[in-house]
Parts: sequence; structure tokens; C-alpha cells
Amino acid sequence: MSEVADSRELSLEVLMEILEKGRPSHMVLRQALEKYQYLSRPERALVTRLTEGTLEYLIQIDYILNQYSKVPVPKMKPVIRTILRMSVYQIMYLDRIPHSAACNEAVKLAVKRRFSGLKGFVNGVLRNIAREKDTIRKSLPDLSVRYSVPSWIIDMWNKELGSEQTEEILKAFLQERPLTVRCNFSLAGKEEILASLKAQNVLAEASPYADSVLLLKSYDYLEALEAFQRGWIQVQDLSSVFAGIAASPKAGSFVLDVCGAPGGKSLHAADLLKGTGMVETRDLTEYKIGLIQENILRTGFSNIRTKVWDALTLDETMIEKADVLFADLPCSGLGILGKKPDIKLHMTKENANELAKLQRQILSVVWQYVKPGGTLLYSTCTIHQAENQENAEWFMEHYPFEPVDLTQRLHSLEGEPSLEKGWMQFLPGKGPWDGFFLAAMRRKEN
Repeated sequence: MSEVADSRELSLEVLMEILEKGRPSHMVLRQALEKYQYLSRPERALVTRLTEGTLEYLIQIDYILNQYSKVPVPKMKPVIRTILRMSVYQIMYLDRIPHSAACNEAVKLAVKRRFSGLKGFVNGVLRNIAREKDTIRKSLPDLSVRYSVPSWIIDMWNKELGSEQTEEILKAFLQERPLTVRCNFSLAGKEEILASLKAQNVLAEASPYADSVLLLKSYDYLEALEAFQRGWIQVQDLSSVFAGIAASPKAGSFVLDVCGAPGGKSLHAADLLKGTGMVETRDLTEYKIGLIQENILRTGFSNIRTKVWDALTLDETMIEKADVLFADLPCSGLGILGKKPDIKLHMTKENANELAKLQRQILSVVWQYVKPGGTLLYSTCTIHQAENQENAEWFMEHYPFEPVDLTQRLHSLEGEPSLEKGWMQFLPGKGPWDGFFLAAMRRKEN
């Protein structure tokens, strides 16, 4: 990424990396903000909003551009396409930025990137869109364009969940939420953690669903917070925290996490064990294991270790060794479109179904690591019955496992009938969480 002068230019660089080179949005944005720390806090906030907003509304933005440009979006020069996309987002959704400023800055970027010959095209398209903004909003044709989610996902959710619940999910993806962190109570008490955050002017609100979860607002760099540096807090969505609570490892347990990166559930288990037992967290590559090791180093837990291992390969040395096994398996990621909106631009129905098959292949190997009487916690960060309920039911039909009644362990979710059957599908909009699925299953003694 080349050197940049201001927030819009950096946003252009970041979006080019994501949309034209296919790099993951969360990684590119994090690296850019770390590199350009000299930008002011408002400038960095604008970079984040322009990047995430453009990705969130990309399908709608392209629809609008195709209505007002003689050149179809796919045939535009990549730089011009990206400038127009981020500028349409500003016009349609950032009311604090005057339309004239959005148009003028887009023209400046085009000229700076040596496309002076197209500045009239850029200016004309954007000013026409700005002029007809209200009309455009009223004429968006369907849910796919209105909420900027591919039609196949909406059709699937309509079939599985109903149209009302589907639209609630789509709305939730476009709403901003505070950062969710989990406290490591074996390292520091809640009062000490809250006092540390308050001293650094962070607004921290307790979650009514889990005592260990806090919602953070008004912070600049997470990495600069004392509570983060000391390992007292770990970024983890509330739904994912419930996975650790549902697994409920007892003191002295051996916990195996077969697809553990970046380590949230493993670190939660290590914290719940309060220095006893051992957690072994595995993943496919050195890179992913490196992410886990960074978190282990920061928290200082001594009862957790890592190993590079392909979950599809049986490890004979681990058969019937685990009291608790976490199987948070590769999935379509359709539950976290609010955090990683670029997922919806690449995932297909065919890929999602292939991932459901991969999950079954992994489960058919890793169940052997669970002791008789031990617990297997299956989870995904998606909303797709083939990857979730159907896989859990298939697994218990084919292997010696039975559901764990979760009504007591997840008592803050009182009234959810599926808890008696050992599973829970979290849906955005029904609570302050991502889309997530978990199923707790006990290996039968015989």
C-alpha cells in the first residue's frame, strides 16, 4: 500500500485492496489504520466508515451507478469504479458530508490518480445522483438492492426463517453495534477492568446476557488500552461466548479445539479452568497458529498450548482424550455480514453447501477424540440450516452422541425452546449478537 495524504485517499487504497485484489476487509483495514496512526482520530473514523459502508451497500451502490452511468460498473477503470463507489456511499448515507464536497473530492482523487480525462464523467455521474438522491431511495426495486445482500441468501432465509425474520436480520446487519469483549476473570476482577477502562475514557456497559461480557464505546486504539495489553479483555462476540458457557469445562479438564484460530473459545476455556487442566488449540496453518499464540502471549495463560494440525487427519494419540472438544468449523460466514460485509460478495450457494459437506467430514474424524461422557461443542458463524441444525441432527444419527439440555447453562436465554434439544441459532436483530449456531452433544458412555 503506497503512502497517502488524507482519509479519502487511504479509503481508496483500502477499498482497492479489498474489491480489486480480493483481500479480506478486516485485515486490510486493520493494517492500514496501524500504519497511518498519524492521521487524526476523526480521519481514521472516516476511513473505517467509508470502507465498511461502501462494502455494506455495494450491491445497492452498483445498482445506482448503473442507472446513472453510460459505462456499466464492470467495464469502468478499477480506480474510477472505486472512487465512484465510495463517493455514492457518502452521498447516500453520510449526511454530515455536503454533496458538493463528496463530488469535488472524487474529482480530485481522479486527477491525482492520473485520470484527468475522466473528471467530467466522475463529476457528472455523482452530481446527478446527488440531485436525485431522495427519488433513488424511494425507487429501490427489492430487498436485495435495498439491503445490499445477494438474492440467493434472501431467498434461502425467506424459506428457512420467513420473510419477517429475514428482513429483521437484514436491518440488523446495517446497524452499528458497540465492540463486544469478554473479561478474563482469572486474570482480573470486573471492578478492576471497568476502572482501567474508565481511566482511559472508554465507555463500558455490562451485558445483561453474560456477566463476563462488556460493550465498549468511545475508544481509539483497542491495542492501546491497558485492559487489552494485560490480557484482561478479549474481543469476542456474545454468541461465541455462549459456546464456552455451553461447553462448561470442569476444573482439571483437557479441552481440545480443533479449528481454533484466532483463539477466542480456547482462551475462554483456559480462563474458565482457572489455571487448571490444559487447552490444546489447533489449526491448519502456521499463520493461524501465530494468531492464537499472539493472544496467548498477551494474556499469559499457562494452561493452553497450540499445534498445527489438519482436522481432517485423524490423530491416533488423541483418541478419547478430550473432556471437551470445540468444533467451530469452517463455514459460509453468513452470520457475520455486519462485521465482514465482503463475505457476501464472494460466497455462493454452491460453496455454502460444499462447506456443509466439509463440516460433516471433519466431524466424522474429530468425534473420536471425545471421552465417553465428554462434550462436543459444534458451532458455526452462519445462518444456514444445512450447516447448522441439519448437520447436528445428522451427526447424532450417525455417531454415539446425545444432546445436552442447555436451559440451565444458558439461563439468560430463557424461553428458547431449542435449548432443551441442545442447540441454539442466534439471529441478528433478535439480540445484540452475530448470527451464530451452537450445539452441545455428550458422548454416550456405552
